[in-house]
Amino acid sequence: MKKFEDIIEKDDVLIIAELGVNYYDIAIQKDISPMEAAKLMIDEAKKNGADAVKFQSYKAEDLASKNAAAYWDLEKEPSTSQLELFKKFDKFGKEEYIEIFEYCKFKNIIFLSTPFDYKAVDYLNDLVPVFKISSSDITNIPFIRYISSKGKPIILSTGAATLNEIEEAVRAIRSIGDNQIYFMHCILDYPTKYKDINLNMIKTLRKLFPDNIIGFSDHTRPDEFMLVPVIAFAYGARIIEKHFTLDKTIVGNDHYHAMDQNDLKKLRENISFVKLISGQFEIEPLECEKISRQQARRSLVAAIDISKGEIITLDMLTFKRPGIGISPAMIDSVIGGIALVDIKEDDILTSEKIKFKE
Repeated sequence: MKKFEDIIEKDDVLIIAELGVNYYDIAIQKDISPMEAAKLMIDEAKKNGADAVKFQSYKAEDLASKNAAAYWDLEKEPSTSQLELFKKFDKFGKEEYIEIFEYCKFKNIIFLSTPFDYKAVDYLNDLVPVFKISSSDITNIPFIRYISSKGKPIILSTGAATLNEIEEAVRAIRSIGDNQIYFMHCILDYPTKYKDINLNMIKTLRKLFPDNIIGFSDHTRPDEFMLVPVIAFAYGARIIEKHFTLDKTIVGNDHYHAMDQNDLKKLRENISFVKLISGQFEIEPLECEKISRQQARRSLVAAIDISKGEIITLDMLTFKRPGIGISPAMIDSVIGGIALVDIKEDDILTSEKIKFKE
């Protein structure tokens, strides 16, 4: 199973399928229990290329007050109250997540869940290899410090944050310990319009935090080729997180901007293709260019017959393929040199046939 540290040495990517709470709707649609739906979604995520699945651990009353208004697309999710929406999706607790953790372990896929309260942090501590801090909590300094006290690596989402807020969150983490921090570029808008996704911010985060891995949390509607997260990878994101569903037509919550199985498979395949074509950084002739390097380049060639002992002049020379003789780059050393043998018109010049100018 891929681990988070794998992406450091191998310039690899870790894909997180964010199940969130979408399994509740899948359970209703398929007339199965939420646990069965969660496990089904884990199976599909694993089968189609995810390295990790992520849930959301919260209790509605601890997360939102009755006055918290909607911040999502009301045409897709009609709930106008955060409290009422979250109440529909907060049935899982410690025991359920332990069962899901064990199932993920059995299926060889990383289990993650974003905690939204102290109790969730405590019981998730034994289950997750890394803690995710939601963009919504980037200014919740007491909570960040508590998460940091567990000593685990931290994924910090930066949605809707100023640079000062990001730096303050980092200071809060560092004040507790030397936690490894992974930064996630994120736009806190559901769904995020393509014109608002601003993938160049990934490059900025890489410059600001050159010693840290940068990732991308995607809330756009999946395009045909999954170009948004694929380009994010090409820009340097090494963790890709996106909501996951088995049916993008389900009304409500996070289905309408989530990827499905086909999108996930396409994402994995296209990132693999980008890795394939990206190749090495060093500029040097490749093995596949060896024949072309010889046959497509030119050599110095006799434009006329040249007799042994003649001094070679410019009008005696031309440039023709293949490049198996003296390179045209050596012309200044050839002009003024002496023919060591009779050279026929169209003969390729080699070092055995001439004495270079001293």
